Amino acid sequence: MDAGLRDLGDYVAEALGDDIVNGWTVAYGELTIDVSCEHIAETIKLLKSDARCLFDCLIDIAGVDYPERGRRFDVVYHLLSPRQNMRIRIKTSVDEATPVPSVVDIFPAANWFEREAFDLYGILFSDHPDLRRLLTDYGFQGHPLRKDFPLTGFVEVRYDEDQKRVVYEPVKLAQEFRNFDAISPWEGADYVLPGDEKADEGGNGKAKS
Repeated sequence: MDAGLRDLGDYVAEALGDDIVNGWTVAYGELTIDVSCEHIAETIKLLKSDARCLFDCLIDIAGVDYPERGRRFDVVYHLLSPRQNMRIRIKTSVDEATPVPSVVDIFPAANWFEREAFDLYGILFSDHPDLRRLLTDYGFQGHPLRKDFPLTGFVEVRYDEDQKRVVYEPVKLAQEFRNFDAISPWEGADYVLPGDEKADEGGNGKAKS
């Protein structure tokens, strides 16, 4: 299998020429190719229609966030060729402001995949027919899968019985964040456990007799 993928990698590299950015690799039974953002649609079209490739099944489009990079996002495409019994991964890098060419015209199934990447990462896709949020609610702020997105979010959503509608409110934590140690109270913590009325004054966790 790896030999066939390497032959395919050489073929695709020759066909794409300078569109390939960092070459190609074979790992875990898949061929991975890095291409420039502006040529991603041409690459996907070639891989689908070329008789040597025939990757005519779009499995997934995913985003990956590397906030420390200038081009912080990787957009990753997974394709399957049932006739060749091979899988291929295409990656491209993009910043927050640069749109990635949409491949909806090539694979209609890319519609929701691209909307998901936009919703959760804020990745833009040019020429998409309906680029709007897919998984978050209307009026949602931010993109939840970015690594700089707060774990608690910005607002909480609940149904208000008095108003008979869904309301948005700032996140309110029931208590402050606390630090926990990993010492088991049954193995000799050197302090009195709060609320443990049976703890002796020495704080060893032993019950009074």
